Amino acid sequence: MKTVPGRTLSRRYFLNRASALGAGVALGLPRPGVAEPPLETTRIRLVQLPTICQAPQYVAEDLLRTEGFTDVQYIKKTGATKAIETALASGEADMNMHFAAPLIIRLDAGDPITVLAGVHVGCFELFATERVRALRDLRGKTVAIRELGASNHVFLASMLAYVGLDPRKDVNFETQPSVEAMQLLAEEKVDAFLGFPPEPQELRARRVGHVVIDSSVDRPWSEYFCCMVAGNREFVRKYPVATKRALRAILKAADICAAEPARSARHLVDGGYTKRYDYAVQALKDIPYNKWREYDPADTMRFYALRLHEVGMIQASPQKIIADGTDWRFLNELKRELKA
Repeated sequence: MKTVPGRTLSRRYFLNRASALGAGVALGLPRPGVAEPPLETTRIRLVQLPTICQAPQYVAEDLLRTEGFTDVQYIKKTGATKAIETALASGEADMNMHFAAPLIIRLDAGDPITVLAGVHVGCFELFATERVRALRDLRGKTVAIRELGASNHVFLASMLAYVGLDPRKDVNFETQPSVEAMQLLAEEKVDAFLGFPPEPQELRARRVGHVVIDSSVDRPWSEYFCCMVAGNREFVRKYPVATKRALRAILKAADICAAEPARSARHLVDGGYTKRYDYAVQALKDIPYNKWREYDPADTMRFYALRLHEVGMIQASPQKIIADGTDWRFLNELKRELKA
């Protein structure tokens, strides 16, 4: 468990804020007179990557303890977001936020993952040179991505499929670490780069390229969840009480991120989850963290499964993916408990 200077004040603030946003559900606990069974396990393990969009699961750190978890672990990973679904499938992590589309690919492959809820809409942004003004202009062009199969590659494949392009044939992908990829865009040695916070914030600060697609506001991407919460299937099956209470902490933290982006950003920086406060606060202001009650997560799974099926990245039908790989029971209970 990491110790951070100034954590006492931060912890008090976030717990008080969670109580206020819980609409009478104090500190993540049930309403007076309503008893909950004890946790089956007091350990919860999540993945830590330097991505700002996953802020709710980091802001939830103390809320998880209030829910009864005495051993809250953030497993540090570097590199591509593929580390998340790998950790969930192997059981190294119990629960985590992640983009819907890579989760669908792993479900199609038979990995033991269960998707539990949607958290927020949009964090991906497609930056490009003047040679690219629309998605269809990517035909024959080169796009820099971190890794084939990682979140940015899968999201771009979904976008290309939506406009009738085949990502396997019509676009050239160049795999590069993010720092190098952004520099290649700045030098116009690639035509486009798809990033997520803090990368778009850095590109704006450096005045590199222009935004072709912003998934937080541009349709249809803004109408579906980006990050969802998923759990290791055995963890969800074996520990349903722990699953619900961990999910409650993350969703209440999403409310905090939406209501208090500046304080949430400070929490991320002070906790060592990201480095730049200015990038963090801008990202938290831009990402709609207040949509988890409104959108239907099954619609998101269906939408991306259709896109991935169109380009041959999965074989199973959307119906099978949803039937075998999702469980909305906990979310539906929490929507009733945590009414806005």
